[in-house]
Amino acid sequence: MKSKLVGLVALSVLAVCASIGPAGETAAAQLMPRSGSQTEGSVSFRQQGDCSALDGTSAGGHFNPSGKQHGHVGAPEHHAGDMPSLKADANGHVGAIFELSGPTVAAGPNSVVGRGLIVHRDQDDFKTQPTGNSGARIACGVIVKI
Repeated sequence: MKSKLVGLVALSVLAVCASIGPAGETAAAQLMPRSGSQTEGSVSFRQQGDCSALDGTSAGGHFNPSGKQHGHVGAPEHHAGDMPSLKADANGHVGAIFELSGPTVAAGPNSVVGRGLIVHRDQDDFKTQPTGNSGARIACGVIVKI
């Protein structure tokens, strides 16, 4: 089953990210800046829906219910929390649509509702384990069903 992830990210201020699941269910996360901003970065689903740490580490590691290695979303094996890298415009805004297999807003082990969504400062290299050498966490949000 595929989920569509639709994101609008203002890396310098805040972001809203929505996931459209089966039967039109949606979820969103308001991303708050953490430790600076850049115009390129990566985004990923996280284990915990906790953004209390100033550096975003309270959200935990990549969401990975199937225990796979980190990798590109187009690869056969990758974390359920892996997503493509982002590149912002001159104003720090990103508009993106991703089709992801695995993550869903429906109840179950692959549900992202209540989990964290992190934006990293750097692009993901899709090789380095476990998180792609993607730098500091610069924004964090908790995904809620809407």
